[in-house]
Amino acid sequence: QYTQYMYNTINVNPAYAGARGVMSIFGLHRTQWVGLDGAPVTNALSINTPINESKVGMGLSFVNDRIGPTQENAISADISYSVQTSEKYKLSFGLKGTANFFNLDVTKLNYSSPDPALVSFNKFSPNLGAGIYLHSDKTYVGFSIPNFFQTRVRYDDNQVAIYKERINYYLIAGHVFDLNSNVKFKPALLTKLVEGAPLQVDVSGNFLIYEKLVLGLAYRWDAAVSAMAGFQINPELYIGYGYDLETTRLKNYNSGSHEIFLRYELFKNYNKIVSPRFF
Repeated sequence: QYTQYMYNTINVNPAYAGARGVMSIFGLHRTQWVGLDGAPVTNALSINTPINESKVGMGLSFVNDRIGPTQENAISADISYSVQTSEKYKLSFGLKGTANFFNLDVTKLNYSSPDPALVSFNKFSPNLGAGIYLHSDKTYVGFSIPNFFQTRVRYDDNQVAIYKERINYYLIAGHVFDLNSNVKFKPALLTKLVEGAPLQVDVSGNFLIYEKLVLGLAYRWDAAVSAMAGFQINPELYIGYGYDLETTRLKNYNSGSHEIFLRYELFKNYNKIVSPRFF
């Protein structure tokens, strides 16, 4: 789960690889539901770049998720191909290959009556995904399925699945409005659909002020409200922070969620600096 999904598109849509026109290195740390024992902690690191002046982009990402007694590490490789569909728009197609490493450590569990059948173990599972991404300098819309295969982790000779990875569907969209010469406004949307869970919709609005400061608010349907801030330290380095406040009954058991990220971009030519810097 990401509050600042508009900066972390590569993790859900492989067609985004190389879309910014420069090499982009991104790192994020998320601590969810602070104060709740065993709450999720996520670390993400990615790099994506266009290949010279070609229509091909490539990306590599690593995501570490820790939830209770479980830990999952995912290493993904992305490749995209872009087609100029009009003077302003490009349509990109992407493929994602992922290696998932799942670990259960039962020593982190507290139980009054130990079950001898419950033991620690590790599980490896590969996956494939794909996405499309239509974008211009000010507008984007994308659809992706990062994992085509549903995996179920079972003990040997045990038909009960203790871990299932369902197929996830992502729809993203956003547009940048020039309010005046110094302020831009971008509403954005992220819709997530997965079998067995309610439809989740994230809507956000961010203001970019003097090409430096970003301030915004977001709402996750029936789940949380968020505040976001970011600052362009120099042409290459951008830092962002997000805070979620739960709107469900979980708010009685935690003090919110924190998310911080850094993005560093390598410009060979400063005339190619991406503007606006919203996506």
